[in-house]
Amino acid sequence: MVLRLAVVSMHTSPLDPPGVGDAGGLNVYVHETAAQLVRAGVEVTVFTRARSLAELGSVRTPEGYRVESLAAGPLEQVAKDQLPEFVPEFSAGLAARLSGHDLVHSHYWLSGLSVAQAVPRLPHVHTAHTMARAKNAALAPGQQPEPSIRLDTEQWLLSEVQRLTVNTHAERDSLLADGPQSMARVDVVAPGVDLANFRPGHRAEAKRALGLNPDRHQLLFVGRIQPLKGPDLLIRAADTLVGGAGRDDLEVVICGDLGTGSEWLLAQARGASVPVRFEPAQSKQGLAAWYRAASLTAMPSHSESFGIVALESQACGTPVVVSDVGGLRTSAQHDVGGITVAGRQPEHWGRAMDRLLSDEGDYQRLSSGARAYAEQFSWQATAAALYDTYECASRPAWHGNPAARQEPQLGSAALGAVGVAGPGPCERMQHE
Repeated sequence: MVLRLAVVSMHTSPLDPPGVGDAGGLNVYVHETAAQLVRAGVEVTVFTRARSLAELGSVRTPEGYRVESLAAGPLEQVAKDQLPEFVPEFSAGLAARLSGHDLVHSHYWLSGLSVAQAVPRLPHVHTAHTMARAKNAALAPGQQPEPSIRLDTEQWLLSEVQRLTVNTHAERDSLLADGPQSMARVDVVAPGVDLANFRPGHRAEAKRALGLNPDRHQLLFVGRIQPLKGPDLLIRAADTLVGGAGRDDLEVVICGDLGTGSEWLLAQARGASVPVRFEPAQSKQGLAAWYRAASLTAMPSHSESFGIVALESQACGTPVVVSDVGGLRTSAQHDVGGITVAGRQPEHWGRAMDRLLSDEGDYQRLSSGARAYAEQFSWQATAAALYDTYECASRPAWHGNPAARQEPQLGSAALGAVGVAGPGPCERMQHE
C-alpha cells in the first residue's frame, strides 16, 4: 500500500529558485518535504500554475516527485493579487487530475481555496505559511493590506479542512485564540534545513572563491526583494556603523532577484555610505557558499511565519541578526546562534551587528551555538511529522481519543528507512 499524495502550490512552483519572483521559504518547504516523502515510499505529485507554454504538462524531478503545471489564466507571470480570478480555472484542472490520490496538502490560501472548490471530499491538509491577519498587523511602509477575500478565505479554511499544520507553537496558539478550530486539528510541524548542504566551512576560502575583499565583513541578506523583508533596514543599520562607529570594513551583500519594483532599494543603495553589492538568487550550493563567506546574515523582516534563511545561515556556522517577530523567535534564539533585535531603529541594529563583529570570543561562541541549534531541525523530521498528520487526516473518527486510533500501515516503518524515528500518528498532539 502506497500513499498517493497530491501537493498543491498554485502561485509558485518548487522548481523556482528562492529569491526569484514570489519564490521563497514556501518553495523550499514543498521541494524538501516532497523529496523526503518520496524517499519514504510516498508517491508525490505537486500541482502548480503554468506561467509559460514550455511549463505546461508534467515533469519528474531528480528527487523523484512529479510537478504538473496546469493552465489557469495567461501563460505568463502575473501579480499575486490577480491570481484569485484564476482559481476557478485552476480548480477545474485540478479536479480532473486528482482522482486516484489518497490525500491533498495545500500550501497558501490560494491553493487551499482551489482544493476546496475542486475536491471537497478528499482528505485535506492545509498549511497557510503566512496569514493575512498577521501580515496586516505588521505592514511595511507603503505596503497595501491583504484583501478581504484572503482574510475571509483563510478564516473559512480553518474550519473546513481535516487538519492544519503550522510552523511554531506560537502560531498554533494564535489560531486557537482566534478561531473555532480545536487543538486536536492543528499540528505544529517545524520546517527543517538541509544539514548536509548547509554546513560550516573556511570563511577565507569562501571569500576567495566568490572574489570578495578579504579585509571586509560581508553583511548578508538573502530573500525576496520586497519591503516586507526589510533589506533597506540592513543598509541603514550598516550606515550607522560607518558614520557613528567609523567602520570602513563593511560591505552589504543582497542576494535576491532584482525584478520590477526594486527601484526603491537600488536608490537607497546608491545613497548609502557603505558599499552595497547585489547578487542574483542562488542555488542551494551557491547560497551555502555565501553564508560561509559572510560574517553575519540579517533578517530585518517586518513579519515572518518561520524564517528558513535563519536556519540555513546558522547551519553554516554564520550567526544571524534577526527581527524579534513571529516565527523568527523559533528559527533563531537570542544569544544562542545570533542576536534578536526588537523594533526597527537602525542604530539598534547597528549596535547588534557591531557586537558580533567586535568580540572574536563572543563571535566564536555564537558561531558554534548556531550550528548546534540548526542541528535540531531537519527535513527528515519535518516529513515524519507531516506523515503523522496525513494519517490523522485520513481518519476523521480520531478526535483525540486514543481508543479510536488505528495503527499505521505505512508511516513509521517507511520513514524509518530514511532515519526518522518518532511517535506514531496522532500521538504528537496528545503530548504537546
